[in-house]
Amino acid sequence: MVKTRLIAVLLLVAGALLGYFVYSTQASTSKYAFKLGLDLRGGSELIYKADTSKVALGEVGDAMASLRDVIERRVNLFGVTEPVVTTQTVSIGVDGTEHRLVVDLPGVTNIDQAISLIGQTPTLEFKTERDAETRDKILKQIEDLKARQEKGEDISKDLATLQDPYYLDSELTGRFLASAKIEFNSQTGAPYVSLVFNDEGATLFAEMTKANIGKTIAIYLDGQPISQPNVNEEITGGKAQITGGFTPLEAKQLAGRLNSGALPIPIELVGTQKVGASLGGGAFDKGVRAAGFGFALVALFLIIWYRLPGLVAVLALLMYAALVLTIFKLIPVTLTSAGIAGFILSIGIAVDANVLIFERMKEETKRGKARVAAIDEGFARAWTSIRDSNISSLITAAILFWFGTSLIQGFAVTWAIGVLVSMFSAIVVTKRLLRAIYT
Repeated sequence: MVKTRLIAVLLLVAGALLGYFVYSTQASTSKYAFKLGLDLRGGSELIYKADTSKVALGEVGDAMASLRDVIERRVNLFGVTEPVVTTQTVSIGVDGTEHRLVVDLPGVTNIDQAISLIGQTPTLEFKTERDAETRDKILKQIEDLKARQEKGEDISKDLATLQDPYYLDSELTGRFLASAKIEFNSQTGAPYVSLVFNDEGATLFAEMTKANIGKTIAIYLDGQPISQPNVNEEITGGKAQITGGFTPLEAKQLAGRLNSGALPIPIELVGTQKVGASLGGGAFDKGVRAAGFGFALVALFLIIWYRLPGLVAVLALLMYAALVLTIFKLIPVTLTSAGIAGFILSIGIAVDANVLIFERMKEETKRGKARVAAIDEGFARAWTSIRDSNISSLITAAILFWFGTSLIQGFAVTWAIGVLVSMFSAIVVTKRLLRAIYT
């Protein structure tokens, strides 16, 4: 009996400490303050379309992940607090799918400022010479198009498919760049940008130079050729140079832009959205108010209908809320309005578990069993229903997270965490507290 009550006291103390942690760390300067999403905090959302036409189908996922990392690194340089950069694949009807990059910038409510934070991050490409026959064929095609244009014909569709007559695309792009820095030619003093590739890029560069000895390799920046050095021998070690007649300032800026992220694939801004701070704050206040009212009504119902066991359930629910909110802070979970809705829904699931248990206890008490025996039997008989119900909820949450957008994923995460903790709250906390009272 003493052991049972000691465990109950420890659980209550732990719940109180968790509640204090949640309350005391809510200051905006705290490391563990809630991480609020764009819809609650206010800010800007930028939507970019990624051009994956030159990326092999099996490498699109890696290229988009690399693009996300580059943009995150670039935004972080400007000190934006907790930017959220995600990738999406959206259906565009009969044309198939489109890969997008969504950038949420909390606290940045000026759209122009948000766009400037992303900036025109350079797209770096290395291209090899075409063979003479193909080059001449494309040049003739260009001459034919010019002649047709002079006759007044529409050549826009042909221009869209026209290829570079001199150089071919290669696998080596800015995604393989490890670092860039400004250096100066020891003889002329002219500045240039020195590049260092990662291991995979070094291998590609060595293979490219070995296959093109005696030819030129063109270095393209933002779609424009800036250097066409001659290849005299295979270059190993993963190093290259960009010499484009730069001034020292231009070379320094280019190196800085490349270090902050040479885009592995081109992107195009296709949409913007601004959420004002007042609108975001209002959504958060309404969400918290809804959670508070919901909890109060549930607590009132439990106490009126179940009396003392209902009061115990309310204590367990308070511990449940403290534990869930602590998990939200420690992971941390980015709270959105949908995420708060998921948390509120999980409170209902936690209550449902207690209702199942108490109804089973009432049935056992009517059969003449002692209170402690009724508690044990009630929990044992309710467990299978609680388990199956919560497993179904977790499966649903997993499906929503896997297939949903970032907003739906926020709902799924908070809901799943709430469901898992609700099982602990109902089966462990409520049972221990009831046994401590009735033993």
